[in-house]
Formats: sequence, C-alpha cells, structure tokens
Amino acid sequence: MDCCRGQGIEERFNQRRVARDLKTYQCKGSAPNTRILRDALRAAGVEGMTLPDIGGGIGAIPLDLLSAGASRATEVEASTAFIAAAREEGARRGYSDRVTYLHGNFVDLAPTIMPAAIVTLDRVICCYHDLPSLVGASAAKAQRLYGLVYPRDIWFTHVTAFVLNLLFRLQRTPFRFFVHRTRAVEALLRDAGLERHFQRTVGFWQVGVYVRA
Repeated sequence: MDCCRGQGIEERFNQRRVARDLKTYQCKGSAPNTRILRDALRAAGVEGMTLPDIGGGIGAIPLDLLSAGASRATEVEASTAFIAAAREEGARRGYSDRVTYLHGNFVDLAPTIMPAAIVTLDRVICCYHDLPSLVGASAAKAQRLYGLVYPRDIWFTHVTAFVLNLLFRLQRTPFRFFVHRTRAVEALLRDAGLERHFQRTVGFWQVGVYVRA
C-alpha cells in the first residue's frame, strides 16, 4: 500500500468511525454479513484452529471465532485507531493472551505471518487497489478455510462505488472504494487451490467461504 493509500485508510477509519463501530458491536454484536461469515465458518469447524483476520477492524471475527472454539488469532489492521480499539476490546473480553495484533498493510507483512487453518477478510478487498496481491498473498496462508465478505458484482454496487469515489475526490481524500469482479476473485482463489464451499448475498455484500482442495 503506497503512502497516499495508507493516509486514506487512516483518514477514513479514524477515531469517530471506531467509536461508532465499537458501540454497535458492544450493543448489538457483529454486523449481519459478519455473522453470516462467522456462522458459515463455525459450521465448517473452527475448534482448535488458528487464524489471521486481515483488516479486522474492531476485532469482531477473531473474538467471535475464539468464543466459538478457535485457539489463537492474529489481527492485521492498517488503521491505527482500529488496531488500538481491537486490542482494548480483546482485553476487555479476556482474550489478550490469544490474539496477536499487527499494525500495517497485510501484503507487506505477509512474509512474516505463518500459514493458519483459517484466513478471513471481512469487507477488506473493497478497500484495496491491488486485488491479485491481496487475495494471492492471503489465500496462500489458508491451510483449510478462507472466508471473505466483499461487494456484489452488480450494476448497483459499481454505480455506488463511482459516486463514492467522486465524493472522495471532491473531498481530496486519497481513499478509494473498489468493486472487484467476482470472477477475478474466484479465479485467484481457484489458482491458489481453494474451492467454493458457501456463498450468500446480503444486500450490498456477498459472503463466501472456500476450502482447500
């Protein structure tokens, strides 16, 4: 991630956004699409598994899967505000000794991250410009399951992305929103040896779980 895109992440995912997301999570639990991903992974079996969660935000996926029986988790997050909030929430819920928090761009950090049974990306590839690098590097770490939530590849999401990015340009923020082609995502996962196990759409989003062939 270049410095401009890094600044865009910090600017977009700031303390105000953290406070809103954390309050919602503590009061209502995970977002609907996150719950669907969590439940699909639980159905596939997470007991004793390890995972890195990429772009983990406030840490919903790691905390939810740890409570479901996963053994250890790593959260990789590019936002300073979110990584701090995730660490505090993990401590509040008693999981400090089972979660490792890494601040930075996953593609840069990938060589230092060990493969794990599960890899998750919840609404992450829509924030990243280089799809092959992100999906390729993350899929290579998944020994058993790979779960992700990303925008549906339909006209409405492409129009929404166009409008959002126009607003970002007018606001002179470097952050951009990406609607990557579903066939491109799935081709990268097939090339990495992963096959679709679960697929569901939730409004703007699609949820997928893939298994190692």
